[in-house]
Parts: sequence; C-alpha cells; structure tokens
Amino acid sequence: MLYLELLLSFLQIGALSIGGGYAAIPLIQDQVVQRHAWMTVGEVTDLVTIAEMSPGPIAINSATFVGYRAAGILVSALATFGVVLPSFVIILLISYVLRQFQSLPAVQYAFWGIRAGVVAMLLKSLWTMFKKSPKGWPAYVAMAAAFVMNTILDLHILIVVGSCAVFGLITATLIGRRAAK
Repeated sequence: MLYLELLLSFLQIGALSIGGGYAAIPLIQDQVVQRHAWMTVGEVTDLVTIAEMSPGPIAINSATFVGYRAAGILVSALATFGVVLPSFVIILLISYVLRQFQSLPAVQYAFWGIRAGVVAMLLKSLWTMFKKSPKGWPAYVAMAAAFVMNTILDLHILIVVGSCAVFGLITATLIGRRAAK
C-alpha cells in the first residue's frame, strides 16, 4: 500500500537523518530512487533544488513534495508527519539526556563521531548529484560562482540561487543564438 510505504520510508528518513536536511539527502535518494523508484536521480536533484529554495527544512519540503507527487495531499501530509515525528521524539530525548550528561567525555566523543559521519554523508550526496549534473564550462562557472557567493561573500541563498538561474538563462540564450547562426 503506497500510503504506508511512504509513511514508513519517511519515518526511516526522519529517524536516520542525524545532522539535518542535508544529511537526509542521501537517505531520500536511497528510499525515493533506489528502493521504491518513485522518482529518478535527476528528479531528486531537482527536488533538492526546489526544497532548498522553499522556506522550511529540506527534509520536510522533500517529504511533502514526494508524498504529493506520489499520491496527493493526504499522502503528502503522511510523509511530512513521518519525517517530522522521529526528529521530535529524538530531540525530546536528547534534550533530557544532554542536560543530565553533557559534561561526560563519552557523550562529547559520541557527538564528535556523529558530526564526522554527517560530513561523510554530505560528501556522498554531493558526489552523487555532481555525477548526474550536466557538465561543461557553464556548469563549472555557476558552481564556482555559487561557492564564492555563498562561502566567501556570505550572500543570502536566494541571491546565490537567483544569480545562478539568471546566469543559466543568459548562457542558454547565448548558446542557442550561436547554434542558430
């Protein structure tokens, strides 16, 4: 049953995506593309782009989008509930445990290890999306410019994404004109 599959998939994503929305991306790819074939890798890349541009956390936006695309509004709400519930319960438990045990070295080392694992998951997701992205000088220029605008200039994400979109439109128009001649 599709409703139950989506709910359980996003419960799993919500429970295992320690580190936030970006850490959820490889889990979303696994569930949505590999396990259930609800979307292609290219569609998930587009989904991440849309989820990043939309207000709210990436995992929640992704769950809402995938649920709606798969079976409509009700399933969209179920998928969103599924991805939120584990985080709510986990944060509730962690806040209690941290208050009691945050000064213990074992707890501090555990969080150090979790952070390292999250970085590895982000790099894997980045690599997967990079392999499936179009290549060529326009893509590399847009990537480098986005990196500089975001990391060095610390510009707002909407400015970064908007600038890349404008660059893409201008580049496509110029390339199209040259091809037509």
